[in-house]
Amino acid sequence: MDDIILHDQSRDGIDRRGFLKCMGWAGTATVWSLCGGVLTSRALGDALTHSSPATELNFVQISDSHIGFNKAANKDVTATFQEAIRRINALSLTPEFVLHTGDLSHLAQADEFDTVEQLLKGSKASQVFYVPGEHDILSDNGAQYLARFGKGTQGNGWYSFDQKGVHFIGLVNVFGKSEQGLGILGADQLDWLKKDLAGLGTSTPIVVFAHVPLWEVYPQWGWGTTDGAQALGLLKRFGSVTVLNGHIHQVSQKIEGNMTFHTARSTAFPQPAPGTAPKGGPLVVPAEQLRGILGLTSVNYVEVDHHLAIIDSTLA
Repeated sequence: MDDIILHDQSRDGIDRRGFLKCMGWAGTATVWSLCGGVLTSRALGDALTHSSPATELNFVQISDSHIGFNKAANKDVTATFQEAIRRINALSLTPEFVLHTGDLSHLAQADEFDTVEQLLKGSKASQVFYVPGEHDILSDNGAQYLARFGKGTQGNGWYSFDQKGVHFIGLVNVFGKSEQGLGILGADQLDWLKKDLAGLGTSTPIVVFAHVPLWEVYPQWGWGTTDGAQALGLLKRFGSVTVLNGHIHQVSQKIEGNMTFHTARSTAFPQPAPGTAPKGGPLVVPAEQLRGILGLTSVNYVEVDHHLAIIDSTLA
């Protein structure tokens, strides 16, 4: 389809014209299907009224709720987070679980984590899986986050699980990350990942989720992971790999061989497109436009072949 963006990996890690075109989609929610290992999508309105009897697994990704943030870019991030949950609950296919790809909180305060937990209890999904963002480890190097959301995980919170034939891997790349620095996985986590993958057949569909993109979206702003290529190298032998990230608060994606990469919108506030501002950070937009650039991602897995298509809808 014409809207597929295959980014050329230039010196700054992304084709800027392609990224700006991608940003122009400005939709609130994309309903994805992981079909034969390839992500497809529909407008959210279609997902609210149609279901696929062939669907075997469906889940939702949300990211960057930043509960506790209250500046000009969004004075009420709790309300937009609640709206995302409402839209999850309105899906005709009830998600089996939710993936939150980090920055649950803005300042890693107990009341912020409490709010996230309490609001997500209102989701129809039976379970929530988390990975931390750098904002979730600000005040105590992640101690509160790990005590609340990291039970049963390894190291700084990495883990894996299987669901209906799909192998999910939650990676952590925010410990040791500076404000504008790249994400870091570290030798211990990479060693664990190698062992985790060792027993899997190449036909096993893999979904990897982390906060900072594993690929270099825009290294100048820390939108990439310094040792992400090592992790991706371990995944190359698999026929179907989907990588879900947050952190950059906007949709960016590419397909590279057997891998599909997708970064999710925030439920809190947008950030500028790479290179269009001195640095990344909360972007103030007219109030009537805000909900048109916040969103969530819904994923359905079925055993058929489709192609990647991007169709977004807004709350406006």
